[in-house]
Amino acid sequence: MAAGDFHNAARTFGRVNDEAARIGLLHHLELWVPDLSTARPRWQWLFGSLGYEQFQSWDNGVSYRLGPTYIVLEQSPALTEGSHERRRAGLNHFAFHAGSRPDLAGWFKTHEDRAGT
Repeated sequence: MAAGDFHNAARTFGRVNDEAARIGLLHHLELWVPDLSTARPRWQWLFGSLGYEQFQSWDNGVSYRLGPTYIVLEQSPALTEGSHERRRAGLNHFAFHAGSRPDLAGWFKTHEDRAGT
């Protein structure tokens, strides 16, 4: 599978119209960020390379959709001060399916200028 083909498999799978077939799949993920203008380019390239397309946009946020799943970046007015620490209770990390090891190596080569950000 070529690096640009990751989204094709996900789109095919994402066309599932039967709600029963979606049970257990991720519906959405909402990421609160302290500065949307900084976070947006840091995430947008990754989401795009995985096949996500911009879905919605508003003053404090943007969402990206792939099939039945969407991801939100939001600079919420309800955000409290402090930085994220993955060892605290709460979300430790999340990961995307990205194909085989050779697929992933090709993806990193294609995106080597950004993959470490």
